[in-house]
Amino acid sequence: MQIIEQISNLRGEINLWRQQGLKIAFVPTMGNLHQGHMTLVEKAKLVADKVVASIFVNPMQFGVNEDIGNYPRTMAADQEQLLTAGCDLLFTPTPAIIYPKGLDQQSYVEVPNVSQHYCGESRPGHFRGVTTVVCKLFNLVQPDIACFGLKDYQQVQVIQTMVEDLSMPIEIIAVETVREASGLALSSRNNYLNKAEKNIAPALSKNLKWLAQAIRSNDDFVGLAQKAARNINMAGMKTDYIHICHARTLQPASKDDKELVILAAAHCGKARLIDNLQVTLA
Repeated sequence: MQIIEQISNLRGEINLWRQQGLKIAFVPTMGNLHQGHMTLVEKAKLVADKVVASIFVNPMQFGVNEDIGNYPRTMAADQEQLLTAGCDLLFTPTPAIIYPKGLDQQSYVEVPNVSQHYCGESRPGHFRGVTTVVCKLFNLVQPDIACFGLKDYQQVQVIQTMVEDLSMPIEIIAVETVREASGLALSSRNNYLNKAEKNIAPALSKNLKWLAQAIRSNDDFVGLAQKAARNINMAGMKTDYIHICHARTLQPASKDDKELVILAAAHCGKARLIDNLQVTLA
């Protein structure tokens, strides 16, 4: 596995692969990798000749009250995992390489509508930071395919919309969420949980499953979501939001919608956990 930091070296290697007619898949990450990330790499290997991963803790997507300095960085362990998974190239740029003018002078990409609610409302500017860095990484790597985890369901829809709106020739592959035996979705933020909180956190996914079953026989979407939020709070978490939405537009679901997604976020100790569950109604 090649490890490259500089843009010129990355482009040089990508150009060599292109000259050979090789298909390239890309897995962008912020590091602190777990099995969920490795599932993305495994999927990428199945659909392309070469797999590029990136590790970049993106300062643009952190809000004013979010401490980027505490974000877990485990570069040596991450490299070992990617090597074992068969990644061909790891791109590890610094903020100075990605944002040479600094954040205040950086052009940005913003996706309307689908990015404005839920995590977009709870974390102002977050999705602008995500789409800006992903757009820039797409321009650098020039992948045919990019793999993203469905644990960040809203993020996948935002990126898919950006790719469509900007006519990027990139196929976005969404990969199912990897979970612990308890049902807790794998996330780097799970590292913030202490033992007691780790026991509480599965209440989020359990209530999503309950809600998914409840809406099959009751179309009071708002009332049911409020009940699920109360259940999550009673378990010892603090619900940020829980909504039943149209699976593609992420607008509040109507009684006529058949393809739905339940989006949720809740605080458990220092960790803000997100999860979702897709539901198809008959």
